[in-house]
Amino acid sequence: MKSFPNPLTPSEEKYYIRKYTEGDLEAKHILIERNLRLVAHVIKKYQNSEEDPEDLISIGTIGLIKAVVTFNPDKGNRLAAYASRCIENEILMYLRSKKKAAKEISLYEPIGTDREGNEIKLYDIIETDEEEVAEKNSPKRKYTDTL
Repeated sequence: MKSFPNPLTPSEEKYYIRKYTEGDLEAKHILIERNLRLVAHVIKKYQNSEEDPEDLISIGTIGLIKAVVTFNPDKGNRLAAYASRCIENEILMYLRSKKKAAKEISLYEPIGTDREGNEIKLYDIIETDEEEVAEKNSPKRKYTDTL
């Protein structure tokens, strides 16, 4: 596996940030590439999770890119301090969205088999009769139910 490039010195960081704010896209790429080591450092917190480290590096890199694009040097912070928060926030958003998706249940996913070996889906079990639904939603019934 390739090692990450060395981080920028404070003077190099200031130089490339200034160049990027002047519109130099090559400076943006250098800021991102030279801070990839920071992404690897931040994801160490999540090494005991069930997530693939390569996925976390990808997500963290998105956070790093967002940090470089939105960084404001006038606030007095170093890029690394700001970027580490952005990287961690991006990973946390990913983990939260994945947690929500895990709670979703598909009506069409197989949940088991019947006695004949056919797949049973949740949709088959909770299926309702169309006439029953129409009867429950008819205006006539609603009016008489309220009386």
